[in-house]
Amino acid sequence: MQPAWIAPSILSADFARLGEEVRAVLSAGADVVHFDVMDNHYVPNLTIGPLVCEALRKHGIDAPIDVHLMVKPVDRIVPDFAKAGATFITFHPEASEHVDRTIGLIREHGCRPGLVFNPATPLSYLDYVLDKLDMVLLMSVNPGFGGQSFIPSALPKIRQVREMIDRSGRAIRLEVDGGIKTDNIEAVAAAGADTFVAGSAIFGAKDYAATIAAMRERIARAR
Repeated sequence: MQPAWIAPSILSADFARLGEEVRAVLSAGADVVHFDVMDNHYVPNLTIGPLVCEALRKHGIDAPIDVHLMVKPVDRIVPDFAKAGATFITFHPEASEHVDRTIGLIREHGCRPGLVFNPATPLSYLDYVLDKLDMVLLMSVNPGFGGQSFIPSALPKIRQVREMIDRSGRAIRLEVDGGIKTDNIEAVAAAGADTFVAGSAIFGAKDYAATIAAMRERIARAR
């Protein structure tokens, strides 16, 4: 299994101080900056676009940026986020007319592609494209809003994807997003996740470093 990554979601950050906030969580031990991109179409909310990604890169943020596209259609925005400095770009299969083509488009633009599964989305897409992915993102809430509670039925799904990745022999990240907190991250890690998106659990804490350290301690216990 790959080293554990903590990926704070900037959706929960103070946007008036976004550059400072991102620097602070990275200094506190986070590995990846997670972008939740919503379009008020595929999901009932509207958040951020490529200009924010570009602004953070210009601000000197050089950590990986993990862009989760909750937009439909998806292909139009991929080149813009790639140009803005994204590292990973993940998307929902329901938002693409041709999943294989969208994966290829992401890689052609120099980014690492991933596929996202909502709690009720079947994993059957992976039968055809797992060998082309660098990340699988499992939603443990329904997409569209921050601050939701973890859906426990995500755990068997995480275990199932971990088995698929291990059988493939490829270095594919298994990311989980939604309601991740210090008190449930151990169970998520034990199920097989290696990348953990946390929004309010980190940005809502008074001490980012203590929260991230507590999360890492519980991940280590699970491995």
